[in-house]
Amino acid sequence: MTKFIIVTGGVVSSLGKGIVSASIGMLLKQHGLRVTMLKFDPYINVDAGTMNPYQHGEVFVTDDGGETDLDLGHYERFIDVPMTKASNVTSGMVYNSVISQERKGTFDGACVQVVPHITDEIKRRIYLLAGDDIDVVIVEVGGTVGDIESQPFLEALRQFRIEVKSENIAFLHLTLIPYLFAAGELKTKPSQHSVMKLREIGIQPDALLVRTQLKTTKDVRAKLSLFCSVDEEHVIEVPDVDYSIYQVPQILHNQKLDKILVERLGLKTQKLDLRLWEDMLYKLRNPQKSVTIGVVGKYIELKDAYKSIYESLGHGGIANNISINIKRISSDTQLESEASKIIQELDNVDGILIPGGFGHRGIEGKIYAVKYARENNIPLFGICLGLQCMVIEFARNIIGYKDANSSEFNKDTSSPVIHLMVEQETIKIIGGTMRLGAYDCDIEKDSLAFAAYQQEKISERHRHRYELNHVYEQDFIKHGMKLSGRNPQTKLVEIVELPSHPWFIGVQFHPEFQSRPTIAHPLFRSFIEASSNYRKSKA
Repeated sequence: MTKFIIVTGGVVSSLGKGIVSASIGMLLKQHGLRVTMLKFDPYINVDAGTMNPYQHGEVFVTDDGGETDLDLGHYERFIDVPMTKASNVTSGMVYNSVISQERKGTFDGACVQVVPHITDEIKRRIYLLAGDDIDVVIVEVGGTVGDIESQPFLEALRQFRIEVKSENIAFLHLTLIPYLFAAGELKTKPSQHSVMKLREIGIQPDALLVRTQLKTTKDVRAKLSLFCSVDEEHVIEVPDVDYSIYQVPQILHNQKLDKILVERLGLKTQKLDLRLWEDMLYKLRNPQKSVTIGVVGKYIELKDAYKSIYESLGHGGIANNISINIKRISSDTQLESEASKIIQELDNVDGILIPGGFGHRGIEGKIYAVKYARENNIPLFGICLGLQCMVIEFARNIIGYKDANSSEFNKDTSSPVIHLMVEQETIKIIGGTMRLGAYDCDIEKDSLAFAAYQQEKISERHRHRYELNHVYEQDFIKHGMKLSGRNPQTKLVEIVELPSHPWFIGVQFHPEFQSRPTIAHPLFRSFIEASSNYRKSKA
C-alpha cells in the first residue's frame, strides 16, 4: 500500500518546505523506495502560467506541458523523477473542477460546499498519484498554517488521515525558532502557537522540523517536545546551510529523520546509498577553479525568477570541478540606455547566458549582449527568448536586415525573422498559441550541439509562442549560422549555432528543467567547460 508524508509550514513563509520535502524524497529514494511528490498551492490561479515571475518566481514546465510551481524543480533535481501536471494542484484547479462538475449535474442538485465537495476533490488529487508502482507520496502544503487560503487543504488532509489509517500517513511540520539578540535566546513560542493552530484543525504532527540560525540546545528541544506533543528525538533541526541546499539531505539523515519515517510508516527499505550524492557534494565543496557567468535577463532582481537557470549553471560547474560566480545583469535598466554600460557590465565575464521571457521590455539590451559576445568570442548560451535575440542580432548585423525583429516586439517590421507559430500541435492559451512540454529534436552530427549531447535524438521541454521564421532560413545558413537542431515532425528550428565561434549556441527549449546536481545537463556542462577555456585563454 502507498504511504503518505505531509509537509506543512508555520510561523512565516519561505522557510524551505520545498527543499525539505525534496530532501526527504531523495533520502527515501536512496533507500530503494519508489517516490513521487505533490505540491498544493492555495492561490486561486488555475496554474502558474500567467503569474508574474517577480511575484512567484519561475514557471517550471513538466514533460506533459504542466506550468507549475518552482518547487517541482526542486523535487526533480533532488529525486531525479519527472513530475507531471498532476504533481501541482492549486485552489483554482480544485474549485474549477468542482464548479464544472456542478454545472454538469454531477452532484444531483446537492448544495455544493467546501465540505465535502472541495475537500473530496483535494483528496482525489492525492489518490491520483498513489498506486502499486508508488511506495511513498510526499505532499507539500503551500502557504502557512493559519492562512485562510490553506484551510480547505488542511481539512482535507485531516479527513485523508482517517481514510488511509494513521499507520499509513505521517505529518511533518516545518517551523521557525527565532533568535532574539536582546534577550540572547531562541524563542519557541511561535512554533508552539503554530502547532496549536494545526491541532485545532485536528492534525497532530509526528515530527517537528525547526529552522534556526543557531544550534538548538537540549532544553529548547525538550520544551518543544513538551508543548507540541512531539517526541524529543522527533524534533529535527534544519539550520541555514553554509554553501549549498544540496547539504540538506545529509543534515536530515544525520538526525535520523529518514529512519524515523521508515519506522513510523512500516516501510521495507534497502541499505541507504548516498555515494553519488556525497561525491557531488565533495566536488561542490572542493572546486579546482572558478568562472564568472553573466546572466543577462529582465527579472534579475528576484533570484527565483531564474531558479532553474542558476541551479543548472551550478550543475555544470560540479561536472567540471569549477565553482560558478554568477553576475546578474539587468537587460532593462542597465543595458538599454547606452552601449558603454553593457561593455562595463560584461567586461571580465567568462561566459554569457541569456534566459527566456516574454514581452518587449529589456530586449534591446539582450541583443546588444549577443553582439558583444559574438564579436569578442565569449561563450554565449541563449535559451528560448535568448535564441530569438541571437537570431535577431545576426539578421541585423551580419545578414544586413537592419529592421529585423520578432513580430512579438514589432508587428510592422519588414523582416520578421521571429514570428508567431501556427502549428497544429500547439494549444490555445490566453493571447495566442504556445508550445508546452516535451518535444523531440534531431541534431546534426557535425555540430557543437552534438558534441555536447553525444546523440542525434533528444527530447526537451518547451514554453514559447514564437519561432524562427522558415522564410529566412536560407539567409541564415548562407551567412554562416548553422541550424543544427530541428523538430522531426514540424521541421521547426530548435537549435542554432555559429561554427566560427568558440561556443555560440541558442536553443528554443529550456534545458535547465532537466539538469540535475549529480547529472548536469549536457549543454550546461559544455557551456561551463567552454567558459573555463575562455578564461584560461585570457590569463
